[in-house]
Amino acid sequence: MVSKVLIANRGEIALRVIRACREMGIASVAVHSTADEQAMHVRLADESVCLGPAPAAKSYLNIAAIVSACEITGADAVHPGYGFLSENAKFADILEAHGITFIGPTADHINLMGDKIAAKAKAIELGIPVVPGSDGEVKNVDEAMAASREMGFPVLVKAASGGGGRGMKIAETEKDLAEAFTTARSEAKAAFGDDAVYIEKYLKKPRHIEIQVACDTHGNSVHLGERDCSLQRRHQKVLEEAPSTVLDEKARADIGEIVTNAMKGMSYRGVGTVEFLFEDGEFYFIEMNTRLQVEHPVTEAITGIDLVREQIRVAAGEKLSFTQDDIELKGHAIECRVNAENPETFIPSPGTLHTYHAPGGLGVRMDSAVFSGYTIPPYYDSLIGKLIVHADDREACLRRLSRALNEFAIDGVETTLPLFDRLLENEDFHAADYDIHWLENFLESTAPKGD
Repeated sequence: MVSKVLIANRGEIALRVIRACREMGIASVAVHSTADEQAMHVRLADESVCLGPAPAAKSYLNIAAIVSACEITGADAVHPGYGFLSENAKFADILEAHGITFIGPTADHINLMGDKIAAKAKAIELGIPVVPGSDGEVKNVDEAMAASREMGFPVLVKAASGGGGRGMKIAETEKDLAEAFTTARSEAKAAFGDDAVYIEKYLKKPRHIEIQVACDTHGNSVHLGERDCSLQRRHQKVLEEAPSTVLDEKARADIGEIVTNAMKGMSYRGVGTVEFLFEDGEFYFIEMNTRLQVEHPVTEAITGIDLVREQIRVAAGEKLSFTQDDIELKGHAIECRVNAENPETFIPSPGTLHTYHAPGGLGVRMDSAVFSGYTIPPYYDSLIGKLIVHADDREACLRRLSRALNEFAIDGVETTLPLFDRLLENEDFHAADYDIHWLENFLESTAPKGD
């Protein structure tokens, strides 16, 4: 087992890893920028090291500084959290070269799944169903048009190295394709330094279903059910729930078996999430995230399994502490991402929290690193925290969510809390009658009208 873990991240996810380490009897090291020197993860870790000034490129993304912090503190492992360097294969390679355990998959798997074209080809090879699309990269409009006509419009032009909705454009008809192709390539180049794009069939009313997997180095591959992440704005998840209301036990077992067999076939190590679009009873692979997901707490709520603990154990060479037969999904869980943003325009609202009181009680979990008097810096993402509720069934879960939101008190910055109140008043949301486009349509239809 590792003896000291450095957490190469900040905020609630850094605090989440520190808690797991504390319960496992493992020492923890927090790293931080000058903007985060008073942050909660810095206060609660056993040790802390300042990496540099506020900009992430000079601190949280500074690989040399992180390696130096490991050497200074004697940390023998690094947990990357999510975001920042969590899916950076070079980072994983450098750590391993310095004899430091990377708590995550191999660099080869990070590279493979980070390239959307290669990932799709691998998925086909492993027997995972995929969205109809081009055979690899399309290099010009003519190639894009040929592929699009073959599968039929509408289509989606997607960045090969993309993520978070960047480098992704819809072409409803042939006349839209040239502009979508050019814009997607331009965005991809700016965001990822790679302008390669490919074409996929655009599904009109799919759900976003993702399968959580955990694998060790002893040949064990297990899935922990699914999460429904269909409530999205600009391809960014807003609310997640588990299990999904659109899957029955057979569909869940079938796709779970396909995914776990695929992970075993590629000798995957650690936790990961295989993401699908689901429409008319069919699954279509879209990507794999080779890291811990922001929404992992809903899976923990319905399975009772600590995914961070399993990450650390697997990285240390131990077997998973459970088998597929041990997994039992109990009840229903919902996670709301509470951001420091205007609830209508979603413009970030950094500032000082004059009041912060998180809800509590049975079945309520708040993953956050903020506190009254804390100043949310403008340099990083706007996440205040994640409110997770769990109950015996979805209806009870919604009632518990309503109660928890009513208890939540934040003053000093704008937040997205009012959005969740509005969702709870909506009949479609209550009936779980939504798809990946529903939230944007809802926001547009309920937006205040100008004079």
